[in-house]
Amino acid sequence: MNFKNLREYLAWLYYQYLLITGIYVLEPWEKSIFNSVLFSAIAMVIYTSYVFVPIHIRLALEFFSGIFSGQPESTMALMN
Repeated sequence: MNFKNLREYLAWLYYQYLLITGIYVLEPWEKSIFNSVLFSAIAMVIYTSYVFVPIHIRLALEFFSGIFSGQPESTMALMN
């Protein structure tokens, strides 16, 4: 894929974004505010998933391994 095709493809994707969201009817300052809010929300979702999802997965694995392991853990082993 050469540079011209890539540029046309990105322009097509941007055009699709404008049509799907309906922001093609907004004024330029309204577009910038809308895009800022949208990308800030996306950035917050990505950040929180990066920070909190691994913690929850680890806790869920520990919980289910405790349920399905069959042997209760010794409290003395945890204290040592």
